[in-house]
Amino acid sequence: MEPFKVYVLGCGSAKPTTRHFASSQVVEVRGRVFMVDCGEGTQIQLRRAKVRFTRLRAVFITHLHGDHCFGLIGLICSFALSGRMVPLHVYAPQALKKLLDDMLAMFAPDLSFEVIFHPVDTTASQVIYEDSAVTVTTLPLKHRIPCCGYLFKEKPTLPHIRRDMVDFYHIPVTKMMDIKNGADWTDEDGNVVANERLVTPPDPIRSFAYCSDTRYMPALHQFIEGVSLLYHESTYDERHKDLAEAYCHSTAAEAATVALQAKAHQLLIGHYSSRYEDESVLLQEAQSIFPQTTLAQEGMVVDVL
Repeated sequence: MEPFKVYVLGCGSAKPTTRHFASSQVVEVRGRVFMVDCGEGTQIQLRRAKVRFTRLRAVFITHLHGDHCFGLIGLICSFALSGRMVPLHVYAPQALKKLLDDMLAMFAPDLSFEVIFHPVDTTASQVIYEDSAVTVTTLPLKHRIPCCGYLFKEKPTLPHIRRDMVDFYHIPVTKMMDIKNGADWTDEDGNVVANERLVTPPDPIRSFAYCSDTRYMPALHQFIEGVSLLYHESTYDERHKDLAEAYCHSTAAEAATVALQAKAHQLLIGHYSSRYEDESVLLQEAQSIFPQTTLAQEGMVVDVL
């Protein structure tokens, strides 16, 4: 299978600490490279992750709190200094457009590439990006301001050719695509070889859901059923559930509950409150409900399986 990876660039919350960067991740799927959120310091973390600036196709912003978007103008300016020429697409709530336009006019009036803005409706679940390999769908979330998550999902692939059978029946290369698309094969004697004998099943469809920031949503699992990897904010533990409710965030237990309800394969938690010097308390809380939980850490690269 082609790579499907998530690079954790930052997993802290709004209050800066020396331990974590603000929210940002890179999603690499079938050769496409995207970014979700772009907090302060993202351009530094992108360098550390050894992701080439020119490979990034689009940036998806969940909401307009600074720890999720303050790094965007710096990232764009760094791209220009690196000689980027290809357009950069930015998907974000409509309110960001004027601010972004003003910053570009102030700090990058002679930009060497086009920044194309796409307003996002945070209240609906809809496909906002699609190419031949992947779709990106919005996930409405509940935060103090308009906010949505994003679901990255592979498109189905074709079956795999069985080389042993192709060689046995001397099937020419020119017929491979027909067979991948379901055609049978008729040999020289007129015998029909059923397609299922010539192929093996296609690779399973993988997906990644990014959900930050949000209060616990009992119905969220319906939008991400069977997701391969779920990133869900876990700002607090259950001892501080009152703060989670007050600031529209989630506890680690609530994140794990969403993963359990969605039948996710893996859960990655992050967006930690600065009050935690040791996030193991969050991990233990989540694992008690959903054992396949991992703590996000800067520099981590997670394979989506």
